[in-house]
Amino acid sequence: MYYPARAGTGGPASYVSVEEARLLLEGQKRNAPGAAELLSGTRLNARADARPVHGRHPLVVLSPGFSLSRATLTILAEDLASRGYVVAAVDHAYESFGTLFPGGRMLTCVACERAEEAGDDEDDAVMAAVAEGRAKDVSFVIDRLTGRRPAWRHARTIDRRRIGMAGHSIGGDSAARTMAADRRVRAGVNMDGTFFAPVPASGLGGRPFMMLGTETLHRPGGEDTTWDRDWARLDGWKRWLTVTGSGHFTFIDLPVLAAQLGMDDPSAPLPGRRSGEITRDYVGAFFDLHLRGVAQPLLDGPSPANPEVRFQQP
Repeated sequence: MYYPARAGTGGPASYVSVEEARLLLEGQKRNAPGAAELLSGTRLNARADARPVHGRHPLVVLSPGFSLSRATLTILAEDLASRGYVVAAVDHAYESFGTLFPGGRMLTCVACERAEEAGDDEDDAVMAAVAEGRAKDVSFVIDRLTGRRPAWRHARTIDRRRIGMAGHSIGGDSAARTMAADRRVRAGVNMDGTFFAPVPASGLGGRPFMMLGTETLHRPGGEDTTWDRDWARLDGWKRWLTVTGSGHFTFIDLPVLAAQLGMDDPSAPLPGRRSGEITRDYVGAFFDLHLRGVAQPLLDGPSPANPEVRFQQP
C-alpha cells in the first residue's frame, strides 16, 4: 500500500528482499554476481509505516506483468501517492518469479510452468484465464480494503466512490476484465498488454479507458490485432497512445533502473529516464481527470514536451 503521508514520518522502505531480487533477475537472465543485493538495496522515495495525511483519497489498484512482481510498478505507485492517491500494488499468487509472504514463505511462478507446458496452441487460452483470475483477485482486494472490517489499518482514507486500476502487460488486460466484472472500478489503463481476455462486445458501461503502448506492436494495424478489436468496443472516454522507441518494459521500473546502472536495450532506444517520465505523466493525468475531475490538457492531443507520444486515431 502507498498513500499520501505526513512529511518526516516513517522509516526506510525496502524495494524487494534479496531473494525476491535474485529470483526476478534469474528469471530475466540478468543474475550477475552482486546484482540481487544491489537491486534489493535500491533506495525508494516512499517511507515505511509513515503516518497518513487526513482526508479521503481515490484508490488505484496496480497489477504487474506476468512473472513480474508488484515492485516493478513502484515508480508509478510512488508518483500516484504523491498526487493524492491510495495505491494498492498487487502480487498475484504463483504468477511472479518470486513473492515473499509474511512469515517467510516464498511463492514462485507455478503459472509460468503451466504456460510453458501449454504450448503455443493453448497459450492464448491460458493467458485469458490469467486475466480472468486476476480480475477476481482485484475485486477481492477491493472488498478487503473497503468492507466493514478492512484488512488495512488506514482504510478510512480510501474514497470508495473513486476507484481506478492500471496494469502492465497481462495486468493491463486484467484492468479491462476487472472493469467488465466490477462496476466499482471507474477508470482503467492498459500499459502494453494484449487483450487475451477481450473487452466485452457490450463495452465497459461508458467508463473511461486508456491504452498506452509500444508503437512497434501496438499501433493501429499492428501485430497485436486485439488492440484494434477492443478499441472499437470501448464505449466511453478513451485514448490510444503509443510511444516511439519504447519496448514492452518501458512502462515499469526496469528501464529506469537499468539506465542508472549504465545499461541500455538497443531494441528499445527510449532513454530510461524518459520511460519513467512518460508513464508517470500520462497515467497520472488520466486518473487526475477521471477520478479527481481535474482538467488535463496533456490528454487532449500531442504535446511538444513529449514528442515521443503519438495519439492514435484508428
